[in-house]
Amino acid sequence: MFAARLTSGRPLFSLARLESYLTQDLELIRAARPDVVVGDFRLSLTASARMAGASYVSISNAYWSPDRPLRAIRPTVDRFRGWPSPLADAAFHALAPAVLRWHAGPVHQLLTRHGFTGIDQDLRRAFTEADLTLFADFPSLFPDVAQTPRSRFIGPPSWEPPVAPPPWWDSVPDDAPLAYLTLGSSGDAGALVQMADWLVQMGFTVMAATAGRTRLDGDGRRLFVNDYLPGRACAQRAGMVICNGGSPTVSQALAAGRPVLGVCSNLDQFLNMRAVEGRGAGLGLRADHLSQMAFERAIVRLQGPAFRAAAKALEAEAAALDPAAALAQSIEDILS
Repeated sequence: MFAARLTSGRPLFSLARLESYLTQDLELIRAARPDVVVGDFRLSLTASARMAGASYVSISNAYWSPDRPLRAIRPTVDRFRGWPSPLADAAFHALAPAVLRWHAGPVHQLLTRHGFTGIDQDLRRAFTEADLTLFADFPSLFPDVAQTPRSRFIGPPSWEPPVAPPPWWDSVPDDAPLAYLTLGSSGDAGALVQMADWLVQMGFTVMAATAGRTRLDGDGRRLFVNDYLPGRACAQRAGMVICNGGSPTVSQALAAGRPVLGVCSNLDQFLNMRAVEGRGAGLGLRADHLSQMAFERAIVRLQGPAFRAAAKALEAEAAALDPAAALAQSIEDILS
């Protein structure tokens, strides 16, 4: 349902669904009686935590910060499929202000219905509204976002669940450049198969994670496949990472000092990769206009020294960040 709403361009959550989440939230919060609730994209918590008398800490991304302009990029929604890019872009930018307000509407309505100040139908505030907002990003990717008493950076946490290495882990050869390829749960499964083939044609050895969404057979020589892989270890082992441009895998790549190619579909992926491109540590491509020529050109560019140096600088930045400690300190601060 979530993926269908993304591709259709509809708001991610209806007011009715947010109300059902709020009811569930209140039941749990009132049973646990916490002083602080920490949430990650559980948009109902901006109302339910406060209704239960708890402080609310939201973990979000700095590209949604209300302190910076939201320069939207056309996502790969169904209604523009098949349109020439210039025409689709022009139509999207004409419609974007109204569409973004529409997407923020359910959160605004939830708050005002329960007696709280609304968010002025601002999508940035819909995704960040809290007593304290924590940005799970590299601060240097967003130099235009200042830290304030109500918002701060904690750095990119490692989101991956424990995943054991596959049986072939120790059999991957080191006689060719190695790429880690994953599109997660939201990327185009067909595109993953294409990109794996293109990388092998370019002389790469490929470790690919399918998330169980497509059939891709490894050959035990240049292509090694599993449903799920230990992402951090894969990023550290590979020379570059190819993903959907979302912040979790991109952050894994950059924390390992690896340049990243984001093949983007959703608005948040485009916004994230815009920041990474601005830092010189990666490149973004549109998933709906993916071609072998554009892909190969991007891969060749990413092997250049400038991209590697920018990614290494972010690796050093990551080493100086401690998201868990920053979260703990933030909770102490809000309690005091």
